[in-house]
Amino acid sequence: MIERIPFGRTGHLSSRTLFGAAALGGMSQARADAVLEKLLAFGVNHIDTAASYGDSELRLAAFLKRHRSAFFLATKTGQRTADAARNELMRSLARLDVRSVDLIQMHNLVDEVEWETALGPGGALDALVEARAEGLVRFIGVTGHGTRAAAMHLKSLERFPFDSVLAPYNHSMMEQAEYARDFEALYVLCRENGVALQTIKSIARRRWTEADAEKRFSWYMPIRDREALRRAVHYVLARPGLFLDTSSDATLLDAVLEAASQPIALPADAEMRADARALGVEPLFVRGVSDSI
Repeated sequence: MIERIPFGRTGHLSSRTLFGAAALGGMSQARADAVLEKLLAFGVNHIDTAASYGDSELRLAAFLKRHRSAFFLATKTGQRTADAARNELMRSLARLDVRSVDLIQMHNLVDEVEWETALGPGGALDALVEARAEGLVRFIGVTGHGTRAAAMHLKSLERFPFDSVLAPYNHSMMEQAEYARDFEALYVLCRENGVALQTIKSIARRRWTEADAEKRFSWYMPIRDREALRRAVHYVLARPGLFLDTSSDATLLDAVLEAASQPIALPADAEMRADARALGVEPLFVRGVSDSI
């Protein structure tokens, strides 16, 4: 079974591997139901979806009808103004067919202009705080992609006591000194203040190229080699307090959950660099080059 630890200061013991429900976005209901049953087998008790993940929220509804009390449920809004965020949250509740979610997150809030709107007067944060007071949500978080995510989360936490943050974390990203510095500062701040720190892109290999012929189940090419994937998962989970969101490529869910269920040991840098050479692993995000999805 996968280890459970406090999800920040929320009082919930979450499995350290969270189910990234973007994987359900384009699935049939039957396929989604089969995928979700695997969470029960591995002891995963935290689901992370978003309004923008295709039909993900709809695919979750039937499963949650049976198992709502067993899961910490998170979704996200990409809207930046109060009215739009409120409307999107209410749509998510309807699609999920639930009265409330445990965590609502402002999705990919890294752009400076969007940040000022979302956290300013009449911004999305106002609506989420109001929704929390009404019992529609319990906790509020913020997520981000790209090399500026960690730095922007530090800025967000200065403005508001968010309960959780989410940012990229893998060996190739942490090989970039500027990003590593920002992430380390974020890690320290989260540990000191009881903020849950979720990570994404643990098994990212590189961006797709036109020459790649294989089927694409995520926007980036994942690591498929079983041992390299295990090392990539352990690289994240060996860090105390970090949570790992599973990939949107559901064909790798079993491999990730199996790796997360094993005794965790930090791989040596030499092993991670050998994997990078053998598989052509590259950071998905490079400042000034490729900093968007």
